[in-house]
Formats: sequence, C-alpha cells, structure tokens
Amino acid sequence: MKSFDVVIAGGGMVGLALACGLHGCGLRIAIIENHPVTKHFHPQDDFSLRVSAINTASEMLLKKLGVWENLQALRTAPYQGMEVWDQDSFGRIEFSAPKEGFSHLGSIIENNLIREVLWQKCESHSDITFYSSTQIERVVWGENDAFITLNDGEMLTARLVVGADGANSWLRKHADIPLTFWDYEHHALVATIRTEHPHDNVARQVFHGEGILAFLPLSDPYTCSIVWSLPNNLAESYKNAEKKLFERTLGVTFDMRLGQCELISDRMTIPLTGRYARQFAAPRLALLGDAAHTIHPLAGQGVNLGFMDVAELIGEIRRLKAEGKDFGEYLYLRRFERRRKHAAAIMLASMQGFRELFAGNNPVKKLVRDIGLSLADSLPGVKPKLLEQAMGLSDLPEWLSDKNFTSVEKI
Repeated sequence: MKSFDVVIAGGGMVGLALACGLHGCGLRIAIIENHPVTKHFHPQDDFSLRVSAINTASEMLLKKLGVWENLQALRTAPYQGMEVWDQDSFGRIEFSAPKEGFSHLGSIIENNLIREVLWQKCESHSDITFYSSTQIERVVWGENDAFITLNDGEMLTARLVVGADGANSWLRKHADIPLTFWDYEHHALVATIRTEHPHDNVARQVFHGEGILAFLPLSDPYTCSIVWSLPNNLAESYKNAEKKLFERTLGVTFDMRLGQCELISDRMTIPLTGRYARQFAAPRLALLGDAAHTIHPLAGQGVNLGFMDVAELIGEIRRLKAEGKDFGEYLYLRRFERRRKHAAAIMLASMQGFRELFAGNNPVKKLVRDIGLSLADSLPGVKPKLLEQAMGLSDLPEWLSDKNFTSVEKI
C-alpha cells in the first residue's frame, strides 16, 4: 500500500493544474487518469474542436505554474476585443483592450494543448506520481486517511482525495454528495470555420431568437472556432445539414459580420446541463471544476471557474501545511468550500439570468435587453466593471494576486 498526501482523481486540465501547483511544497502527490496524453502537438495539426477562452485570472495561474510560455510556443490566440450584439436590433456592447490599457483581454486555446503542457510539466516533477490507464474502484473514508483501491488491484492511502473527474464524477457519487442539476434544453454545436474577412483578434457573440452564436478567433487570422447554443432538435439538424446550407445559415445568423463562412472541420454537438454540487468538500475530499459545477458556455467561463477552484485549493493546502494543520479535515476545507460555492453560485445565477433575458424574440424583452446593452456600453464606469468580471480579476485568491507578480501586460 503506497501512501500519498494528495491523490487527484482526473488528469484533465483542472486535476493537472492542481498537481503542478502543489509541486515543491513537500507533499507526495498522485494523479489517477484512465486516458493519458499520448498525442503530441504538431504545428501542422488541424485546430481541435474543443477550445477555451482563457481569461486573465487563469492566465495568471498558468504563468505561476510555469506553463504559459510553453503554451505560447505551441498555439495560442490572444484577443484584443469583444463584441456582443442582439440580432436585428440596436443593442450592442464592445470592449477594446487598448482603450482599457491592456495588451489583450484573454486567449483562445485548444483544450488538448493546455492538457498536454500541464501533463508534461507534471511528468517533470519527481514528487508527482502518475497512475495511468487505471481508475478508482473503491474508496473507504477513514478518520485520518482515505483508502483507495484501483481497478488493477493497487492500493493507495491519501490524506486528501481530490475529485477532478468531470461532470459525472464517480467520487462525488461515491461520497453521496447531492447534486442540483437542470437541462438547458440546448446543445452546443462546435466547429472550425474559415471566414472571408479577418477576425482582427476580436471575440464576437450574437444573440438570436433561437440561441447564441460565438465566433472565437484562432491563431490564423481567417479561422474561428464557433460555439453555437441551440435547441436540441435544431442543433442536431444543423449538425447533419448539407455543408453549403449550413454555411449559408451560419453566415446569415452571424449578420455576415465576417463575410462568407466555410466549414473546415467536422461538426460536434454537446448537451448543455447546469450542475451544482450541494457540497464542494467533505472529510478527506474536495471537488474541483466540472465535478463541482457546470455552467452554460454563454460567457465561456466554465474552465476559468475550474481554474479558480484550483487556485483557491492550492492556496489553502499550502497555508494549512505551513501552519501544521491537517488539510484533509473538513473543518479546514470549509473555507475553500465557502469561497468556491459562493463564486460558482453567482456565476450560475448570472448565466441563467442572461440566458433567460436573451431567449426568444418577445418585443418587450428584446427592448429591455437592447436598452440594457446600450446603457452598459455608454454609461461611465459600467464597462470597466464588466471587463473586470470577464477577466476574472474580481475573484482572485490572495496568493495569485500577489502584487510582486505581474501577469497583465500594460501598454
């Protein structure tokens, strides 16, 4: 039986980031992941269908973990502007990084690249052990340790087990933590699109009666990743539509903002479900990322919310260890739980409110949202506050906001 201080279930972006952040503080760390990274990036590779809009707060974390430069050496797409508008209406709001004094507002990065650089960083650390191509079969929660049995018969002990094992978390279910969930009754259709006009490093999003369409700029000036939230039946219809018909529908829905659109990838649909665990922690257990919460991709904040879970837990474990306290005790995990439950609840409520406001073409509702967008775009002091929220700068753990660490390039 091998003993560890922290055992992380899940070697996705969130689990790997936690392991990187705990490296070097005298802890024995294990990562259990059934699907190890096997494919490595090539500059000639097609763009992946799954991308994330990494905000400034998450960029700060990735810099602290020592992987941001590695990502930039592969393929990142910083964006300097954002545009949001209501189709066939006057409601719109724009954000510009130069006008606000920043070099960029965020970066669009393929998920597999983030995972690859984090995996490689973890592999380079001697205090991190990988259990690849295996998974947890059984956990017994003891007073001072958790006892873990893997499906290959290996047995481990841990002072803290971390559930970073996704939306259908086995650990969350095993710990009998209740889950509040709701079906958004939408699917996200994702694809890669080549456009007639350059995207100029601007992220764009249009609300239309049936859904929400986002064009996220990639490193090629004429290529975007789209995330199109649509009612389930319509998403499947568009996924299977003839290519030319899909391209025309896409361009018209986007108000031809970037001219003609050409589909250059497969199309994939992902069901959208909101989830909120009743607890983010329990004795010897902490939940992170999708295991604790999932939100609508409306503002692209899902992975950023998960990375801030990671940042908060890194700070708490390091602090508790320095104070000689047992960081696996629920008494001490409750501060992490309170802070992250609050942040997730606010984000979930905000996204739900936005989604309901922008759903449908009711004339009264349309007038209200258009006036709201126009006021937000023009009233002094509103846009900087919205930008602060979007960049994640209002939700930083203390150690990550260390004034001695400069993460945002000022012009």
